[in-house]
Amino acid sequence: MKITKVWAQELLDSRGNPTVEATVVLEDGTVARAAVPSGASTGSHEALELRDGDLSRFGGQGVLKAVANVDTIISPALIGMECTDQRAIDEKMIELDGTETKSKLGANAILAVSMAVVKAAAASVGIPLYQYVARMFGRSEEEYVLPIPMMNVLNGGKHAIGSSDMQEYMIMPVGAPSVAEAVRWGAEVFHILGKMLKEKGFQTTVGDEGGYAPSLSGNEEPLELIIAAIKKAGYRPGEDIAIAQDPAASEFYEDGKYQLKTENRALSSEEMVDLYAGWIEKYPIVSLEDGFAEDDWSGFSAQMQRMGNRIQIVGDDLFVTNMQRLQKGIDESSANSILIKLNQIGSVTETIDAINLAHANNMTAIVSHRSGETEDTFIADFVVGAGTGQIKTGSLSRSERVAKYNQLMRIEKELGSRAKIAHFPFKK
Repeated sequence: MKITKVWAQELLDSRGNPTVEATVVLEDGTVARAAVPSGASTGSHEALELRDGDLSRFGGQGVLKAVANVDTIISPALIGMECTDQRAIDEKMIELDGTETKSKLGANAILAVSMAVVKAAAASVGIPLYQYVARMFGRSEEEYVLPIPMMNVLNGGKHAIGSSDMQEYMIMPVGAPSVAEAVRWGAEVFHILGKMLKEKGFQTTVGDEGGYAPSLSGNEEPLELIIAAIKKAGYRPGEDIAIAQDPAASEFYEDGKYQLKTENRALSSEEMVDLYAGWIEKYPIVSLEDGFAEDDWSGFSAQMQRMGNRIQIVGDDLFVTNMQRLQKGIDESSANSILIKLNQIGSVTETIDAINLAHANNMTAIVSHRSGETEDTFIADFVVGAGTGQIKTGSLSRSERVAKYNQLMRIEKELGSRAKIAHFPFKK
């Protein structure tokens, strides 16, 4: 089925910043839309999000240039192309852009169209989006692996000013028998944690990703609070619900040291390895993302040597969903997992290639949201089709986060006995 129209418009993300939504129309009348998210702590190696820089509109954050690029450059090139030939479509847009980081047309322009094409193709073929994605991966369309969620419950770092140095403290219902139960367990712990914070006199305002953002005194206090909340909710820490952390260490790396401001000390990479090793002994932490700065390859490798067989060591800013950086990480044994963010690389095809490369090298892959999200639930279908078995999509509050959980539960219901929740390989 051929593409007949493509256009874009400027909409808002969950932070009230402009983002790009693309619409694709096919010759059979199918219409599909996709809106792209945006990150707060972005890796310097990510594909470029094109912003207008016009301070008289949205403080310079407008995306009218990216929208114009869809309407005037991408659209004429894609009209008449076969909607099911995703690779050819993505390659055409990448070729039109011609830069390493998609800085000419904007990764936000290219990705919005790329996602909208996938949605249009699935609708035109008459199958659910997750099934179409499974077909793109060459996976079985009979049985599906549903993801264990990483649920952000406490925020620090860039997502919650005045709190801990570490950006995210998450819970993972590794013992849950289904997505619906995982969501219930997570919601129960989230609400109990909120009550506990209130009783202790902390604010229960939430950060960008829906987790609480209290001003806590150190980096271990959040861990203690989460464990207490898990127990109070009637679950076993580690067995039923484990902890995942995203320090986002690039954000506190200055002058060759990791500046832990809440603890008033600066640590070397070696000392950070020791710090994390101590936490892993003490707490049921099963996943650690970006524990080192984005170019501290030796820090990541040292951590892998020390604890790579015990926990999931995830590269986010380290890899930025980029094949070249991922290959370097594989060669240097820097991590055993990759965080997958579609807008870090800027097209669906390149995202699929990164997941396939990770899986071919026995790495896990986690499909992730961004802190500036939209109500688009594409990643929920994408993670089911890709079969990666893990999703990171925020807390159990804020509707742009909850929308993804709700879509996962709908998919699970629709699949019935054909859906199985993933087994987490690093469960303690």
